[in-house]
Amino acid sequence: MMKIKINYFANFCSDTGKDFEILETAASTPQELYQELSSRYTFSFGLEALQVAINCEYQTMDKQLKDGDIVVFIPPVSGG
Repeated sequence: MMKIKINYFANFCSDTGKDFEILETAASTPQELYQELSSRYTFSFGLEALQVAINCEYQTMDKQLKDGDIVVFIPPVSGG
């Protein structure tokens, strides 16, 4: 198990009621982490619509997570 900080923005704040949380998890990738979080919360977006950043750098959903990482799931952006 490792501790991961998840920062929430946009719809994720509304979906979770939080700005961030620190989670003890056995998830080894952002994909596994998102699946774990999805079992707790009803998210507005599926995994296929998201980008992920780990420690302020865009990464792939299969990137290996490490203890102490900071993860942000980034929803689609639209504007006009």
